[in-house]
Amino acid sequence: MNVRIAPEWAELLQPEFDKPYFADLVEFVRAEYAKGPVFPAAANIFRALDKCRPDDVKVVIIGQDPYHGEGQANGLCFSVNDGVPFPPSLRNIFKEIEADLGKPIPTSGNLDRWAEQGVLLLNATLTVRAHEAASHAGHGWERFTDAVVATLSELRSGVVYMLWGAYAQRKGAAIDTAHNLVLKCAHPSPLSAHNGFFGCRHFSQANAYLIAHGQQPIEW
Repeated sequence: MNVRIAPEWAELLQPEFDKPYFADLVEFVRAEYAKGPVFPAAANIFRALDKCRPDDVKVVIIGQDPYHGEGQANGLCFSVNDGVPFPPSLRNIFKEIEADLGKPIPTSGNLDRWAEQGVLLLNATLTVRAHEAASHAGHGWERFTDAVVATLSELRSGVVYMLWGAYAQRKGAAIDTAHNLVLKCAHPSPLSAHNGFFGCRHFSQANAYLIAHGQQPIEW
C-alpha cells in the first residue's frame, strides 16, 4: 500500500503498510472521515513524522490520541495551532519548562518549533472522532505507532524518550534503554501532574544528555 508520508519514513515503515491490519485501519479511517468530523485534518494525520525525519530525531514525546475539540489537533501530540487556547496538559508542560529552565510561558502552543529541532511528537492513535476521546483506539493505530517506536529504536541511538504516564510508558517497551535515555514520570494532565510531572526536570535532563552526546540541545 502506498501511504502519503515522508519518503524516509515510508521506506522504513513499508512492511507495516503492507500488513492486513493496516489495510483494515485505512478502511476504518476513511469511513470515519466520510461520516463526520474527525481530527486532525486528513492531510495532518502523519504530520508528526513528516515534520521530523528519522535521521533528525533527537527527542521522542508520546501522547495518547489527538485533541478532540474543534480547531485543536494539528497532528503533533500536545500541540495546538497559533491562537488556540492552551489545553490543560500543554499549559502544565509549559509550567514545568518555566520551572526547569527559567523560560517564560510562550504565547503560542504550536509545537512546530520543537518538531523542526528534532522532537518527534507522536500520538499513539493518530485520529479521533470529534468530541469523543479515544474513539479511534483499538483499530490498529497503536500497532502502527508501536512499530514506529521499535523501528526508531533499532535505527538510532542517543535519542531521549519522554514517557509521561503509564500509557506512554507501556508504549516504550521496545526502546533500547542501553543506548538511549528513557525519562519517565506522571502525565502532565491536571489529574496527575502533581504526582510527579511537576519537578521531573525532563527538559534540562534531555538537553544535558544531548550535549553529552555531541548534539545541539533543544530550544524548549
